[in-house]
Amino acid sequence: MLRTEHIHYQHEFTNFQLDDINLKINEGEVISLIGPNGSGKSTLLRVISRLLKPNSGTVYLNEQNIHEMKSKEVAKTLTMLPQMNSHQLDLTVRELVEFGRHPHSGGKAVLTKKDIEIVDWAIDVTGLKHLQNRVLPSMSGGERQRAWIAMTVAQHPKVLLLDEPTTYLDIAHQLEVMELVKELNHKYKMTVIMVLHDINQAAQNSERLIVLKKGKIHYDGSPHCVVCKEMFQSIFEIDAEIYMQGGNPIFTPIKLCASPCK
Repeated sequence: MLRTEHIHYQHEFTNFQLDDINLKINEGEVISLIGPNGSGKSTLLRVISRLLKPNSGTVYLNEQNIHEMKSKEVAKTLTMLPQMNSHQLDLTVRELVEFGRHPHSGGKAVLTKKDIEIVDWAIDVTGLKHLQNRVLPSMSGGERQRAWIAMTVAQHPKVLLLDEPTTYLDIAHQLEVMELVKELNHKYKMTVIMVLHDINQAAQNSERLIVLKKGKIHYDGSPHCVVCKEMFQSIFEIDAEIYMQGGNPIFTPIKLCASPCK
């Protein structure tokens, strides 16, 4: 469905670079990108989404070079929700979600009956039916995040990219968003790739973790394989204890490594 071959991306104004990124994303996977700040998680997501063009290498979507595809065709298959923006649009939930149909409507101002049905579905599946006429600034952070997810879902994508979807949300709203992600995957078969800072949250809600540090992939596998003491020492330079909860690993940070970890 989605793969990258030898992706190299050099940031124009800094020394940061993604270095030889090779990934194969299978249909129906839920994947979290984790790693320290500045490791390249969001940059990689933007390269995959075509928002950034790599200096070399190729991103393939359904075996087509994503940079040779028309934007409208990409948007019908893959959509990305960037990090939560503090700017609050003066739109109702329904007006925002309707924007998600633009790739399918050809830019027409009037939505078709099918478009309206899909907008209704996106609002319903994200639990916003009772809030659809509320303006975004009047809503809580969790409600607004669900509204933005509803807009992306209205595109009817097969691949959903989420950049830090739980950042700035309280714990209850974080759980709410994660439950929505799982429902979109399990019930509607969407492939989900998301950037998360909370490693326990990533391990509990993903079947695959990809760990980056300094623009390179260091670990790629199931939470059981990735969440280990060695990973925390080499990637985050901390000592940690690992426990099992609900069949998935969770960790507790103990202390900084006594000496620089290799």
